[in-house]
Amino acid sequence: MRAAAFLATGVIAFSLAAQAAAAEKITFLFPAPDIFPAFAPFHIAKAKGYYEAEGLEVAFVAAKGGADVAKQVGAGNAELGDAIGDTPIVVRPNGVPVKGVALLGGKALHQIVARKDAGITTLADLKGKKVGVVAFQDTSYYNLLGVLASQGLTKDDVAAQAVGPAGVVQLMISGDLQAICGAPEWAVAIERAGVPVTINTIDAAFPAMAQAILASDKIIAERPTLVAGFVRATLKAVREVMADPAAATTEFIAAVPQHKGKEDEIGEVLRRYATGVYAVARPEDLGKFDEKRVASVQKFYLDKGIIATAVPVTDLFTNQFIGP
Repeated sequence: MRAAAFLATGVIAFSLAAQAAAAEKITFLFPAPDIFPAFAPFHIAKAKGYYEAEGLEVAFVAAKGGADVAKQVGAGNAELGDAIGDTPIVVRPNGVPVKGVALLGGKALHQIVARKDAGITTLADLKGKKVGVVAFQDTSYYNLLGVLASQGLTKDDVAAQAVGPAGVVQLMISGDLQAICGAPEWAVAIERAGVPVTINTIDAAFPAMAQAILASDKIIAERPTLVAGFVRATLKAVREVMADPAAATTEFIAAVPQHKGKEDEIGEVLRRYATGVYAVARPEDLGKFDEKRVASVQKFYLDKGIIATAVPVTDLFTNQFIGP
């Protein structure tokens, strides 16, 4: 009996060791420091063992913006990365071989957030106002151009300022900006500082996109199981945020303790992501790209000179990894 028990214990130990050894190490790039609530699903998936269950050992690394994420992934310096769904439209014509493999929501990440005292109640009211974006080569600026075009305006009709991710919050609080094109957490931070804001979603005006998981053509072709596993694990966490933002807040702060003491703020941010970014028309649509939407954004970028040439729309994304 002892020998049998010893043998069984040895088999179990060997099996666990084999599983650990089989875990595939991958690097996942974020466009900014990974503590932002925008990245909560990734932290939750890692903390709850969803990547591990897919045979993946994931290391998170911060890059320098979405375009840099795409370039590093395209060059093979990381297996996967996070950027806005629009990003392949901008970089692929320049020879960066990446495409979106999952879209984290059916709505746009960016919103027009305006100080209530600025008198901006509609998107057309942006005319003549000081509007902040992260950078002039950032998707927040491209989305702003799309919003302006939908109202018959151009970049010359506003005083756009590129002020970085910290500046969009600080300058709105100080009153040096009247509006920003930015993510939900920035709106919450401005409100928490005592500045009332008006939020205009941009989906109806311009078909901007949410965050996306990017992969290179090479990784998609040679390591599809890796991509499928990462996408499956991440979307599982996104669904959990959508279903219970309060529980997701607790899990995210446990994984990223820098936010300890900010439970109310983070909870409000994740609620806004759940309803205003991740939401889709049908549950089975989560993760999918819409070809017409991608084509519409690419056409706008081409018409406005943001890109010099267009590429086949099907080169910009794939839905092959989205499924039951």
